This record gives sequence, C-alpha cells and structure tokens, in this order.
Amino acid sequence: MRRSGHSCLVLYNVPKDAAHAPPGTFWVESDVGVLEEVETVVGGLTRLGIRHRVAGVKGLAEVPSVLAEGAEGIVINLVESFQGVPDQANFVPAVCQAHGRAVTGGDTPCLILTTDKGQTRAVLQSAGLPCPQGATVRVGQGIRRSQLPPGPYIVKPAYSDGSEGIDPDSIVQRFGAALRKAVRRVHAGFGQPAVIERFVGHRELNVSVLQRGNRIDVLPLVEIDFSAFDHSRPRIVDYAAKWLPDTFEYQNTPRIIPARLPARTAERVRRLTLEAWHVVGCRDYARVDFRMDPSGRVFILEVNANPDIGPEGGLVSALLAAGITYEEFLQTLLENAAARLGDAEPKTPRRFFSLGRPSRCGGGRSDRKRLRHRGLRIRSSVPADREVVLGMLARTGFFRPDELEVAREVLDDALATGPGGSYQSLVAADRTGRARGWVCFGPTPCTLGTFDVYWIAVDPTWQSRGLGTALMGRAERQIARRGGRMVVIETSGQPRYTSTRQFYMKLGYQYAARIADFYGPGDDKIIYMKSLHSSEVCPGTGS
Repeated sequence: MRRSGHSCLVLYNVPKDAAHAPPGTFWVESDVGVLEEVETVVGGLTRLGIRHRVAGVKGLAEVPSVLAEGAEGIVINLVESFQGVPDQANFVPAVCQAHGRAVTGGDTPCLILTTDKGQTRAVLQSAGLPCPQGATVRVGQGIRRSQLPPGPYIVKPAYSDGSEGIDPDSIVQRFGAALRKAVRRVHAGFGQPAVIERFVGHRELNVSVLQRGNRIDVLPLVEIDFSAFDHSRPRIVDYAAKWLPDTFEYQNTPRIIPARLPARTAERVRRLTLEAWHVVGCRDYARVDFRMDPSGRVFILEVNANPDIGPEGGLVSALLAAGITYEEFLQTLLENAAARLGDAEPKTPRRFFSLGRPSRCGGGRSDRKRLRHRGLRIRSSVPADREVVLGMLARTGFFRPDELEVAREVLDDALATGPGGSYQSLVAADRTGRARGWVCFGPTPCTLGTFDVYWIAVDPTWQSRGLGTALMGRAERQIARRGGRMVVIETSGQPRYTSTRQFYMKLGYQYAARIADFYGPGDDKIIYMKSLHSSEVCPGTGS
C-alpha cells in the first residue's frame, strides 16, 4: 500500500464535560462519541507509521492557533459541533484551507448544506431526487396545515446529527396538538428549526460511499433490521438505538449487510446515492440514508457528509463488508487530501468587486462569448442558491463568522423581496445550474441615485475566468436602469488587499476616502467611487 509522505493533524471538538459528565446529561453520549473516533483514527495512523498530532478545540476561534502550532499539511477533520454555536463547525475546512492545509471529508459548502436537513431536502428535490415531502418550522413560527403533506409525520431538529432529538414521540400520526407539541419540544430543547417530514416506509437503508482518487465507489448496502419491533414501536433509528446500550432499541437494530433487496431496487439505490453525492458536493466519504415503502419506492432521508468513522459506525461496517481495512480507508483519505494540497493555498477573495468603463473592464462581447462557451450564465438568485453562495463565501477563508452572518442576512433579504427590494442578488451559474459567483448590490439609503456593491465572491476554483467582471457588468447595467448615478465600493487597507485595490483602480474607480482602524486596529477602510453614466456601463454578460 502506498504511504502518504505528509504528516497530519487529527482535529476534533472537545465534548461538553466529557470527562466528568453526570449520567443523563443532555445528549452527552453522542457528544462524547467523537472521542471513540479519535482513538480509532489514531490507532490506524500509528499502525500505518504516519506521523500525526492530535488536538481538540472548543470553538472555531481556536483553530488558527492550533494550526500554527505545527506544520502538518493534512488535517483529518473530526470536528462535529461546537457548544452553543454548532453550525460554526462547518467552517473548519475553510479556515484550514485559508492556512494552506488540505482537509479530509466534506468542504465548507458541502457541510453547510448537508447540516441543514430542510435545505438538503430542497436541493435534492430540485435535482429530481425522491425525498419525503415536508416543511421547516423556525423558532417562534406556527404550523400551517397547507404547508404539510398528509400524515403520518416525523419531527426532528434541523441541524443536529446522531439522531439527537429523535425518539418514539417524534412520530405523529396527524396534524393537530401532538404535532405542535413535537415542534415545540424541538424548539425548546435545541433552539433550532423543526423539520416536519412525511414518515414514509417501513425499511431503512444506509449506503456508504468512498472516493478513491477519481473513482467513487458505493459500498455494500446496509439495512437496519427491525424484525424484533412490534406494532407498538416505530421502526426508526432513534437516539436510543444509536447511543444507549441498555435499551431495547439499541439491542434490536442490527445491520444486515448486504441488504436483501431485488437487484433492480439495489441498483436504483446505488444510482440515487451517487446522484445525491454529486448534487451536494461530497468528497472522500459519506453516507446516504434511505427509507423504503412496501411497494419498493425509496426516499432519501439525508446525506451525511462526514459520518461517524468510529468502530461502531455504519461506514466502518460497510468498509469491512467490502473487504477494505480501516488502515486502507485512512490511507485513501490521506492520499485524496494530499492530491488537493496544492489547492489549499489561501487565495485573495474577490470581495466588493466593481466595474469600470467598457474599454477597460473586459466585460464586453468577447467576455460574454467566453462565458457562454463555458456554459455559464448570469441570472437572479433563487432559494436553491442560498447554501451554495454562503458556502462559497466561507470557502474563500477570508470572512469571519460574523461577516458571513451579515452575508446570510443580506442574501435572505434579497431572496425574500425580489427585484423590488433593497438588495439585488445575481449569480453566475455553470451548466448544472450551480452558482459559481455572486454579487449583491442596492441603493444607498438616504441618497439620490447612489448605489453600494455590498458583496461579491467567486468560487476559488473558478477565479480568473471573468466571472467577477461579468457579474459586475450585469450589476452596473441594472443600476443604470434604476437611475443610478454613482457606485461606491469599500475594501480593506491591509497589504493582502493590494491586488484588489489595484483592480478597482484599473477599472476606472477613483480613491475617495480612508477611515483609519475601521475594520479593526490597523485595518483601515478604503472607499472608491465612480460616476455612472449610460455610456460608461459595462455591457456585462447576457443570459
């Protein structure tokens, strides 16, 4: 077996009170489960003779200092959640990439999407994949019957994994008081939106996937055996079945490997698994969970981009059934990451791009032809773009979590209000419809004809292809049609933004002002502006 020449950092989240947690602490079993993963991974690396360091972090802010303590090129990412701000764990790959490290498992855009069960369902359905119908109820919102399919239903937290928050009371037969109670329980216990889905089927399948270089392999299909369950017990893999060894559910949900399915059904499950993998952008390894009804129809429940790789996890069981040792699995992860190591170098983000005169912006007819030749088009943002755009911003590695939250609010406002709102949002989409670039602009409050460009980003793997210029060409045309007379852009005065400032000036923007220490000590705000006349509008890119 080929050995990776890189040392690696095993990075994990420190569980809440892992060493001294009293019995019955809320979800402590699943939280502490990460330590089993760490122990298993470290054992495998030791047997392989691979140099490694192990570090636990309690929050995203600790990750840069932990990275700075060593020179490992590869990070094995076992960070599952952070206390109080669980979704910040999704940004660990972006932070590592910004520091020039390659990371195993899903990248930040993939983790952001797949952590949100409701958004994942929407994206999969928009790609034509079968999922249970359902709705997401945010904290403080009520439920409308018109939002829901016919019952029965299952109610679960939108962002939790490991079956947290799922037990027999999560199954509700019809719309009414019991359903409202189940939703309130999620809101109160987790502070998260509640996902309500139609409870479909009576059989559950887990399908693991392993990437080996450019090859994506579906491992042997796994079925959960519910044969010991009578009619009084819902056939679900709830929290007890995963984490509480003394319970009936834990002791009576063995795995059947390979699942006993008709050949045609098994092939359809494999095909749907691969399609889901590609739609949400998985890499290295993943697990896709299905339900199957008596007629043989299958429904995708969720995609686990970084599933449990501890000794009791379903992925490890599937590996062994495929004849793949744990050491071979780890070696594959390291080889995949090593191949990406050159792509992990930090890149300067295209934040707050703008355009200049057509003679200088390169956004004219030749640019349109180039983008069309590449299968790209510029269009207004739609809800399915939301997580892709937010992930793209995170992937640049330049934005703090609070800045990303502002971007989320701006994008949500643009999606909610449409063409007449304060924020206008455009994306450059590839042949599959996936957003590869984003721009957001709008009129400056309390001005006459002044517009701000609030955000612009281009997927790091798609930079230097004219997307930013083309997006701003379209934005400038729309500003002109709305009577805009001036465009204002802002950026940082730090040295790493030198090329960005040069770009603005090259496009005809003029330096207007500097505000010292605006973003932080030693981080000045630089303001550029351009008077906008119809003769100066870049042609942009047609759609």
